[in-house]
Amino acid sequence: MSHPPLRIRKAAVLGAGVMGAQIAAHLANADVQTLLFDLPAKDGDKNGIALKAIANLAKLSPAPLAEKAKVGGITPANYDEHLEALRGCDLIIEAIAERLDWKLDLYKKIAPYVSDSAVIASNTSGLSINALAEALPAALQPRFSGIHFFNPPRYMHLVELIPDSRTDRGVLAGLEAFLTTTLGKGVVHAKDTPNFIGNRIGVFSILATMHHTAQSGLGFDLVDALTGPVIGRPKSATYRTADVVGLDTMAHVIKTMADTLPDDPWHAHFQSPAWLSALIAKGALGQKTGAGIYTKRGKDIVVLDLAQQDYVPAAAKPSDEVAAILAIRNPAEKFGKLRAASDPQAQFLWAVFRDLFHYSAYHLADIADTARDVDLAIRWGYGWKLGPFETWQTAGWADVAKWIAEDIAAGKAMSTAPLPAWVGKVDGVHHAGGSYSPRTGKDEPRSSHPVYARQLFPDALVGETFDTGTTLWENDGVRLWRHGGERVGILSFKTKMNTVNDAVLDGIQLAIGYAEKNLDAIVIWQDSDKAFSAGADLKGMLGFVQAGQIDRLETMIANFQKTSMRIKYSLVPVVAAVRGLALGGGCEFQMHCARTVAALESYIGLVEAGVGLLPAGGGLKEIAVRASQRTADGDAFPEIKRMFEAVAQAKTSGSAFEAKQLGLLRPDDVVVFNGFELLYVAKQVAAAMAESGYRPPLPANAVTVAGDVGLATLRMALVNMLEGRFISAHDDVIATRIGDVLCGGAIERGSQVDEQWLLDLERRHFFELAQMPKTQERIAHTLATGKPLRN
Repeated sequence: MSHPPLRIRKAAVLGAGVMGAQIAAHLANADVQTLLFDLPAKDGDKNGIALKAIANLAKLSPAPLAEKAKVGGITPANYDEHLEALRGCDLIIEAIAERLDWKLDLYKKIAPYVSDSAVIASNTSGLSINALAEALPAALQPRFSGIHFFNPPRYMHLVELIPDSRTDRGVLAGLEAFLTTTLGKGVVHAKDTPNFIGNRIGVFSILATMHHTAQSGLGFDLVDALTGPVIGRPKSATYRTADVVGLDTMAHVIKTMADTLPDDPWHAHFQSPAWLSALIAKGALGQKTGAGIYTKRGKDIVVLDLAQQDYVPAAAKPSDEVAAILAIRNPAEKFGKLRAASDPQAQFLWAVFRDLFHYSAYHLADIADTARDVDLAIRWGYGWKLGPFETWQTAGWADVAKWIAEDIAAGKAMSTAPLPAWVGKVDGVHHAGGSYSPRTGKDEPRSSHPVYARQLFPDALVGETFDTGTTLWENDGVRLWRHGGERVGILSFKTKMNTVNDAVLDGIQLAIGYAEKNLDAIVIWQDSDKAFSAGADLKGMLGFVQAGQIDRLETMIANFQKTSMRIKYSLVPVVAAVRGLALGGGCEFQMHCARTVAALESYIGLVEAGVGLLPAGGGLKEIAVRASQRTADGDAFPEIKRMFEAVAQAKTSGSAFEAKQLGLLRPDDVVVFNGFELLYVAKQVAAAMAESGYRPPLPANAVTVAGDVGLATLRMALVNMLEGRFISAHDDVIATRIGDVLCGGAIERGSQVDEQWLLDLERRHFFELAQMPKTQERIAHTLATGKPLRN
């Protein structure tokens, strides 16, 4: 299936509301010039509404912009003055309010200005795409489709692509490739049915949870404790999610389901509970108004108690029996016990799952082509670890189907509609060969669209398997392996959160030795979107100090530095493929690689100061080397000063672009928007470096340092901060030592040193800090709580 690529130089987003502005921001993240349109302002600058929306992007959290400067890619516009500018746009995304009449009016207004090759899409969350297409001239209809981003658009992986009956398949394929690679999204094809896939199933799950909350009489905070991480869903669970989304928005979506799905067998349940309507009437709409189902009183979070008609402290926890059931690892055993238990919390959970499975199976054929589309939509759009069909399959397909049928017959389910016949003919919906499609009655493989050849390890569903390559060499810490027949090795760590211990350090060095004899290049890549590496094994290091085994700590740090230098001076290029956390030693390793390929959502930082230490795996040395290389006039200090603040404050980048600003990635390091394409791109980069006759850098024997004058200048700033109580006395000690390494020690400004000089400084300061009681308190506190201690 080959289609010409969709080349998008310039885009327009129509509607500068919350979603429109954030879609524009994400297009700008990808360096797509974007016009953000809205109605002309009644007073002052006619672009006032769009200008205000653009200014607001900087205030939102999580940040829609991958770095502040990206806002320069968005130009404000209004429908009175700038419709002509649409002629130069290759992609137009309409994102105004969910009113069919308003959307149709807007389409009629813009139609004369749309170029013959532009692609048009509506970011509707549930209106009919075919009905919207009717408002466009016949010539534009083949280039129109629905394109539904989930909120917030930068972070939510899901985009639903909904073709109109007239949409050109080549246009759709081009749009899918653009969304996948350029914007980094996971695309799911949905049928043109109300609320599509994600919200149809996701909102039903919330409705079912609300229904069973009322039936069981459980409190909102207890339901959230039962429907969050303990069952593989986000911390915001059910009712906190409703507060974040907005209770008015939630009610609107429920009303849309009631209005547009009159024949749905669950229709009687498509109504807002009385308490929800009462909160909306009072203006308590959730997070945006400061109160909803939850609110804050002082520092405490309180939750609405319906019996008392007031807020009470939110502290409910699952019962001991249910906590024990949820802790069971075998899903089949867990679900069997949930259904059999008499505990009201267990009965509540079984009922919520039962009705979700029932609804998903009943509607699969109407809303999606395969069960894969449903599970990925819910995972990517709602943040669940497993989709509904995956959860059912792991719990034992046939047993659960029998229990659902029994509950329907007994009148316990929310609807009397029977399970579809196909449920009894399969043993699950996901297998090695594909996922079940009611349309064909068999498992259908994943899409053959060429863009997916870039995903060597796509987001695997339960029951799916992928070739995990051939192991070339391994020890307890790492595995060196090959995927396919090429001569690029992949090095992966085996530790929790890919932390660094002795086995990892030795493994990296030995793997590079193997590669220099047998391969062309190495990519360091982890099969985790959470962490490239969370840094050194703190627990192990604290153990050495507490046991008085300082020599073992010394050996480990020397080995850490040796490993970083082995990476830097490897005779074959070593490329880091970073996504998620790259902290401390993880950051230092990628700094020593020949090149880093980083996913957009990479959170990179030298964060040792937070636990009372300083980076000693060569990170400070590398900053000093880079600062020296970048100085035109021999004064490394301005660059050192910028980097010093980031390290002393243990800053972590909010994106790969911010890591470039912080100097932790190089200007020519590669940023990839789709984390599932990271390994493919990193292998291409590594192979290209090898093909171009790669040589490691020459030893940095003449590093110009800022010396005693540089350190004295940093000390002045620290004294002011200490006196102003912005930092503690121990922060001052740590920061001074960081500054000492970065400036090359107490030597004359402009002196030249080699890398070993800087490494020795790193190591000496590290040991002295590690033996201080306040540092040990910080490490112990972080290990116990996951949070830094400012002592």
